Amino acid sequence: MADRVTKLHASHWAAISESSFVGGMRLLFWVCRVFGRWPFRVVLYPVLAWYVLTKPAARRASTDYLDRVRAFAPVPGGWYGVLRHFGSFAETILDKMLLWGGLFDKNLVSHHGMEPLRRMLDEKRGAVLVCTHLGNADLCRVLSNDVPGLTLTVLVHTRHAQAFNNMLASLDPRSQTNLLQVTEMNPATAMMLSERVGRGEFVVIAGDRVPVSPDPRVALAPYLGVDAPFPVGPYVLASILQCPLYMMFSTRVGRGYEVHFELLRESVRLPRKGRDEVLAQVAGDFAARLQHHCIRSPLEWFNFYDFWHLPHLDKNDAP
Repeated sequence: MADRVTKLHASHWAAISESSFVGGMRLLFWVCRVFGRWPFRVVLYPVLAWYVLTKPAARRASTDYLDRVRAFAPVPGGWYGVLRHFGSFAETILDKMLLWGGLFDKNLVSHHGMEPLRRMLDEKRGAVLVCTHLGNADLCRVLSNDVPGLTLTVLVHTRHAQAFNNMLASLDPRSQTNLLQVTEMNPATAMMLSERVGRGEFVVIAGDRVPVSPDPRVALAPYLGVDAPFPVGPYVLASILQCPLYMMFSTRVGRGYEVHFELLRESVRLPRKGRDEVLAQVAGDFAARLQHHCIRSPLEWFNFYDFWHLPHLDKNDAP
């Protein structure tokens, strides 16, 4: 057991390469385009079996997550569960490729909670939008091409996934135009984002991956029955930019997707006294909504690393 935990803890998510998976997806994308979705699925599982066999860290992380979520939702166990989990990931990657390739039927996507965002667009008010690794977050970026006035700046750390980014760029160069590489928030970046929010634009940032930093700022919040570290960066950013804080969750439903927009805070105020408690409360509310949507689609949360652990982290380090 100790060896298993040690191996699970070995890598930060940003150190996990996706290049081999992307190579397999190129082949599967070609199969789907030429022969259709069902032949894609026939070819998919031998590719997945090879990937799962050769990527023990990702396999262990998937097993660990499935063991935790099984207390809240029915999911298969063992190797079959891991294959199903990775199969769902591959289907989502394929949908991203179809989206940027102009081959995905956007009528299969239903949006919920859009009215407050439309009012903000009409009033030219910006916001911070917290996304997750549940389902297909690219639906939000593609949506920005179709909704008049919706402009996104997506904060990312994707150098570990350059092969995948290059593949999407070959399908549609617009897939890269609203990405902003950020490893740490400095005054110049904060000023630029403030100007964009002031123009009524939306800043998108992930709320379920810890920062790429040797000493990441996190808050512990209950998630699937165990305290887990969540980044506080999105909430600090909303406080600095003095703007509303929204969440976006996407989950697969049948052949299509549901995209839910929810208000997390109309504003975030961080007092000098009690600052850490406020951040922990906001992180806890976000974690509760993520858990709600994750339980509805338990095979669609794609964090293939040990999410519940940070080196040298205990409750006293949470702020």
